[in-house]
Amino acid sequence: MGLHPLEFSECYLDSPSFREKIKAHEAELDRTNRFIKELYKDGKNLINATKQLGMAQRKFAQCLGEFQFEYIGDAKTDDEKCIDESLQEFSSFLKNLEDQRELMMRNITETLMKPLEKFRKDHLGTVRAERKKYEKETEKYYSSLEKLLNMSAKKKEPQLQEADVQVETMRLHFQEESLDYVCKLQEIQERKKFECVEPMLAFFQTVFTFYHQGFELAKDFDHYKRALQINIQNTRSRFEGARSEVFELMKRIRETPQEYRQTSPISCEGYLYVQEKRPPPFGSSWVKRYSTFVKEQKILHMVTFDHRSGGKIGETESVTLKSCLRKTTDVLDRRFCLELDITDRPGTVLTVQALSEDDHKFWMQAMGGKEPIGHFLGRTYSKERGIDAQLDDVGLSFIKNSISAIEKRGIDDQGLYRVVGVSSKVQKLLLLMIDEKSNEVNMSTSEDWDVKTITSALKLYLRSLPEPLMTYGLYKDFISLAKGGSPESRIQAVHCLVHKLPERNRQVLGLLMKHLANVAAHSKQNLMTVANLGVVFGPTLMRPQEDTVAAIMDLKFQNIVVEILIEHNEKIFADAPESCPFSPAAPVFSAPTRQSKKQSRQNRPLAVYNPQALDIQNAVGDGSSQATDETSMGSNESVSSQSSSASASEMPEKSDHVPLSNSLSSGSNSGAPTAGASCSNTGASGESQPASTTAASEKEKPEESVTSRKAKAVYPCEAEHDSELSFQVGAIFNAVTQSREPGWLEGELEGKRGLIPENYVEML
Repeated sequence: MGLHPLEFSECYLDSPSFREKIKAHEAELDRTNRFIKELYKDGKNLINATKQLGMAQRKFAQCLGEFQFEYIGDAKTDDEKCIDESLQEFSSFLKNLEDQRELMMRNITETLMKPLEKFRKDHLGTVRAERKKYEKETEKYYSSLEKLLNMSAKKKEPQLQEADVQVETMRLHFQEESLDYVCKLQEIQERKKFECVEPMLAFFQTVFTFYHQGFELAKDFDHYKRALQINIQNTRSRFEGARSEVFELMKRIRETPQEYRQTSPISCEGYLYVQEKRPPPFGSSWVKRYSTFVKEQKILHMVTFDHRSGGKIGETESVTLKSCLRKTTDVLDRRFCLELDITDRPGTVLTVQALSEDDHKFWMQAMGGKEPIGHFLGRTYSKERGIDAQLDDVGLSFIKNSISAIEKRGIDDQGLYRVVGVSSKVQKLLLLMIDEKSNEVNMSTSEDWDVKTITSALKLYLRSLPEPLMTYGLYKDFISLAKGGSPESRIQAVHCLVHKLPERNRQVLGLLMKHLANVAAHSKQNLMTVANLGVVFGPTLMRPQEDTVAAIMDLKFQNIVVEILIEHNEKIFADAPESCPFSPAAPVFSAPTRQSKKQSRQNRPLAVYNPQALDIQNAVGDGSSQATDETSMGSNESVSSQSSSASASEMPEKSDHVPLSNSLSSGSNSGAPTAGASCSNTGASGESQPASTTAASEKEKPEESVTSRKAKAVYPCEAEHDSELSFQVGAIFNAVTQSREPGWLEGELEGKRGLIPENYVEML
């Protein structure tokens, strides 16, 4: 029910219910007053915003009108002339539209803003004044009435009569005021219905008039638009024809770029960075030089040239080449380097750096470069550890034997595939299993090998293959499909790519994915969700041939691919796809929206891991230190240079720690040593095992600051880089914070601040 009507007769009774009715009317008028004030404020903001829009539109129109296209050649076609003039036409159209918008704003001010404000001040403001007056008269009347009633009856009659007259006068005045106030209240309640709505009607009429004028402008613009569309189409057709010719030429250059870089008898030419050594303590510098190598004479001409210095050409230096050797990052912390032995400078070695991996190979071929002795391409462990892993019947038998043993003996073990075995035992088991001459060990029944040793041996076998299971050739295709598209298109693309793998690779991959799906099905017991398994097996099953920062950034996409393989293994490995609408070489995927990403992940467990929940026991080694397995970066070598004197047996392997949100670091990991170059664990017995002591929540949490916290060393460590700290068991670190490098902390020890392996300490 709405407001109760205020009867004039009730002004004489002035009952409590009458006062409640008046309060209701007053509250409604107060609400109306606030509404009009808020509407007026919003209207002013709307006008100001529209003015800002108009200014931006006019500036945009001015920019259009001032710009002129420049064309290649000395003449324009008629179509090009029309296109050139189109910007001025667009500018004129926008200016005309903004003139109409400015007129609309003026009308809105006159038809909406001023009438509303006038009603609020003239009528609602008057009611507020009447209200104060009514309340004042009420106070005066009832105060005098109480005073009269409190007078003693013993007073003289004339005094009593005079008091009665005064109170009666006040009562009449109060009732008159009450009648006027009640009348005013009901009048305003009725007046507001048209006083507020009529300006709104005028407002919308003004807005619709503006849009109608825009429609009329569009009709006038239509003829010009159609003519311009024809001009654009003609120009586009010519462009397509010219572009096909340009692409054909570019294709020929791309297929044989060396033909365009060589002129006989010159073998090759291009930029090289040359290392120039300086006397101590200045070290060395790298100078960019445009180099020309004459193959027949083996002469290298080098001209100093720096584009940033205005293109000034320096002096030319020529040297005669005796031999060329590729320089590895173990020796020099720079990629793409060559070591040149100079004939005319006996005993002098010139170090140069190519611009890229392809450029590096080009110079190597042209100069007859050789690989350093003992160097092996790719990031495998086979030569380093004496493991000759092959994807043959012996390897397949080992995989089946391992999976059978794991599923029979340890499918519910917490941290399965994350908790690692003793390094020496792992290598011993793998060598035994892939040796054709040895008797096959039934790991399902043998108690000589614990589950973590078997899982570590299986991962080591996969990493030690000459080529990753998902091949180098399809690596970019798998990564590309993970970077875009909807979840459905990703599954379809993975399905297609898997069936492009060699038969044996696909067979082994399917066997492994079926097993990992079984592991994930027991995630409530073993804590290994699909996401966690993706982190472990992503770098193990697929990796690029080159160690680059870009490859490191693609790790999360490797995990996505493995997650898809695990979740949809039955569909992917059952039958070949009927058709592959996507080209793996150049996948056409639309960029996923925020919503699609959210929907595809909302029911999937978070890729976080709680090592403390696993209650990991320190395993006892057999003379060599136990090593944790690879980090979330994979078991691959770091981009950072490593000490050439550190042997594989001296360095613990990387931890399988999964950082929250792809590590707690907020910046890049360039410049800091990786866990692959971590400290040597040199315990007294050589049998200690570093264990992760940091716990990650099962749910995503914001980054937690550890500033001013302390940590205690639980394993000894000897620094292998200047940026690291050496320490013994029991050392106390101050001001411990998370490092930008995943798996590392920063702290102070004996006045020196440096890097600390996260799995060598416990927080206090």
